[in-house]
Amino acid sequence: MLMISPRMASGMQEKQYSPSLLSFFIYNPKFGPREGEEEKKILFYHPCDVEKNEKIRNVGLCEAIVQFTRTFCPTKPAKSLHTQKNRQFFHEPEENFWMVMVVRNPMVEKPNKDGKPPTIEYQEEEILDSVYGAVLQQCYSMYKLFNGTFIRAFEAGGMELLTQKLEKFFYRYIQTLHLQSCDLLDVFGGISFFPLDKMTYLKIQSFVNRVEESLSLVKYTAFLYNDQLIWSGLEQDDMRILYKYLTTSLFPRHTEPELAGRDSPLRPEVTGNLLHYGRFLTGPANLKDPDTKFRFPRIFVNTDDSYEELHLIVYKAMSAAVCFMINASVELTREFCEQLDALVGPQLTLLASDICEQYNINRRISGPEKEPQFKFIYFNHMNLAEKSTIHMRKTASVSLTSVHPDLMKILGDINSDFARVDADEEIIVKAMTDYWVVGKKSDQRELYVILNQKNANLIEVNEEVKRLCATQFNNIFFLD
Repeated sequence: MLMISPRMASGMQEKQYSPSLLSFFIYNPKFGPREGEEEKKILFYHPCDVEKNEKIRNVGLCEAIVQFTRTFCPTKPAKSLHTQKNRQFFHEPEENFWMVMVVRNPMVEKPNKDGKPPTIEYQEEEILDSVYGAVLQQCYSMYKLFNGTFIRAFEAGGMELLTQKLEKFFYRYIQTLHLQSCDLLDVFGGISFFPLDKMTYLKIQSFVNRVEESLSLVKYTAFLYNDQLIWSGLEQDDMRILYKYLTTSLFPRHTEPELAGRDSPLRPEVTGNLLHYGRFLTGPANLKDPDTKFRFPRIFVNTDDSYEELHLIVYKAMSAAVCFMINASVELTREFCEQLDALVGPQLTLLASDICEQYNINRRISGPEKEPQFKFIYFNHMNLAEKSTIHMRKTASVSLTSVHPDLMKILGDINSDFARVDADEEIIVKAMTDYWVVGKKSDQRELYVILNQKNANLIEVNEEVKRLCATQFNNIFFLD
């Protein structure tokens, strides 16, 4: 998809094109080592209508680049290749399995006088390696969440099963890659935590314990409110990618019916003295329908260690959602779903209104929110906590930011500088006319601040950031 934004320049209209996906492929050089067998190396190739010889040529070129760069640094193969028109990203998630993503650089089309064809200018420096490299790694993580590792599929059913799984997953997933919406948050791949007081947090912990005790099949639980995480029993890396799936794919698909009111119930039922607004987001759409299917999506966690395959049950009441994960070898029946619905629905409904009430009380106490002089992104590498006041909305297809793309690019550049060194660091940049951009890296935490202060000097900017840290980050999350 091309994003075009016309820009006026010297009385004539320019067209600006965002970065776009040219090709995406997966290969294994061990599968076609001999001449004439090169096609066997290619496990997946997008776009699929590319002529066979061109596929072989493109894969061969990537192999050559990887081999060539290995002569300089055997332990660190190439991550990207920069050319005028595009940029190629390489990722080896499992031994000898290579994923390659080719992105066309953003470009500006400038009209010419006298009917000459327009001049194309490629903006080679506008693409950040760290951002799109992270997007490619997410592609693998998302595949692995729903399919397990490449080698596991190959061992179970050979090339046929592996290529079948890759085709089925990536054909759909690639269509959700909106490269013009990618930014620093893709590099972090963090989790937004819901701020809670201790009493409410303990109520949630108690709810999770009660459910896991009553429904002994439940192996792991995760609890979210307003698309933010409160509790998780999964390992961090598994939760990180599951959180991305829930917030950018599953939840957005189910928000349309709810837009009438944030907490408006879809099916109020009275169970005893409790209202019951619960419903399944995955699995049975309607428990009362005799033809309803009781199949749940399967996910794979702990793939480096015990390699667990699980049913994923996502159940929602008002703004609260709970994920229950159950061993995939267990067959889930209508009885189990009815039992879960009857047990969890009323309790979750009550809990959701408690959280909502508590949150509103806390907001009233803290007073009305003024439009601050600054905007920030915060990330903690230890618990993956992420907070952004720059993003008004961030999904796979939309990144609504309240700042200019040039400022987002500066944030990405500062982050790339931080990644090169382990030491704590601070970078201050004067950007465009009125903006200052500050990056701080300290003790596994990163903070990026954009200040709109026209006449400020370096000392004043530093003081302002210190004030921000003292107020906003003194106790940003209950879990910190």
